[in-house]
Amino acid sequence: MTDRPSYVTKEGLEKLREELHFLKTVKRREIAERIEKAKDLGDLSENAEYTQAKEDLSFTEGRIIELDDLVARAVVIEEKHGDTVTIGATISVKYDGKEKDFTIVGSNESDPLKGMISNESPLGQAFLGHKVGEKVDVKVPSGTVRYTIVKIK
Repeated sequence: MTDRPSYVTKEGLEKLREELHFLKTVKRREIAERIEKAKDLGDLSENAEYTQAKEDLSFTEGRIIELDDLVARAVVIEEKHGDTVTIGATISVKYDGKEKDFTIVGSNESDPLKGMISNESPLGQAFLGHKVGEKVDVKVPSGTVRYTIVKIK
């Protein structure tokens, strides 16, 4: 685990907490019941149901540990309306004759197809600290793309 803050939106933190609650209360119980039923089938060394249930339990416990850590390190990012790009800001940029909106979020909530980019990604890092009107060059596999920050929402 790490001591680094886990930046999340208020909604993102709520989703993490909901998943954690589900895994601890519902999923664990379901898997325990599957293990008990599989034990009743006899020889555990050749019992595929038992083996699969134990693997599912291991995966679930790992996810619970991960979520506990994320929630413990969570720093809720507020929507920003300043003159500098920060975590939580939604920005409009122009590049190659196109305009696109991005929201800078923590890595756990990033979804580039929805315009949610991680503050740790090359693109997110490049935008942080810049202001409206500034040009930001980002190296991509095919070269360099120049973005102009049009608006910080």
